[in-house]
Amino acid sequence: MNFLSRKDLENHATTWIEAWNRHDVDAVITPFSKSVVFVSPRAAIVTGDATVRGRDALYDYWTKALAAVPDLEFGLESITCDENAQTVLVHYVSHAGGKTLRACELMRFENGLQVYGEAFYGADVAEPSQ
Repeated sequence: MNFLSRKDLENHATTWIEAWNRHDVDAVITPFSKSVVFVSPRAAIVTGDATVRGRDALYDYWTKALAAVPDLEFGLESITCDENAQTVLVHYVSHAGGKTLRACELMRFENGLQVYGEAFYGADVAEPSQ
């Protein structure tokens, strides 16, 4: 069994943010299990279902979603890890399509691979005036 340390979980979160900011879906999907389940209200907009099952389907979803928001950028706010539960919660700010919102993603791992993910989105955040 491949048990991820707190440092491993934190590294996953920062690598995940960096991969999204490069728009590198291949790098984002690499740590996912072939049988991953991902839940997001945004998935329903692209796929017709809020639950995406399987790594290939998740790759297809993210590729299509990213094409619709080529200006996507995430700003990391915080990382919360539970080593015993093999989970990490990534709190970030998403900038895309002229909108800014706070979001969190819950990630659960088994044997070193992500087997579950769930995205949570808050309301739009007002941009600070410059």
